[in-house]
Amino acid sequence: MADIVPKEVRSRMMAGIGGRNTRPELQVRKGLHAAGFRYRLHDRGLPGRPDIVLPKYRAAIFVHGCFWHGHGCHLFRLPSSNTPFWRHKINTNIERDKRAVVSLGEAGWKVATVWECALKGRTRIGAGEVTAQLAAWLKSGENLIEIAGAVT
Repeated sequence: MADIVPKEVRSRMMAGIGGRNTRPELQVRKGLHAAGFRYRLHDRGLPGRPDIVLPKYRAAIFVHGCFWHGHGCHLFRLPSSNTPFWRHKINTNIERDKRAVVSLGEAGWKVATVWECALKGRTRIGAGEVTAQLAAWLKSGENLIEIAGAVT
């Protein structure tokens, strides 16, 4: 299927999609702050540059967009145009994410992944529930948690 906008316009549109301070990330940050947690953002010194870092708990939180990180939920659909490019790009992101989680774990960090579908779409569980799960995880002895939308 041909793209409906010229290549230059599509390029400008895609370049405008930011990787920081996304709406899901801001929702998670707001909830954690309201719950009394203090954190740092986008720590360049840690593998994968986590979105949220809680040094007191030695915890890193990634807030992933379901499309960009290839989550198998209703928010992800591989584009029908330029499919090989997108398949390669998304698979590369998935591999990079796995390496970051392993590296952080080996360095003694707890790692959480919050998927966009937990905060948006028909399977969302809501920001309050995400915050509650993260708060419980931070106080637990668990090293990994993955928070996604409800299973339908």
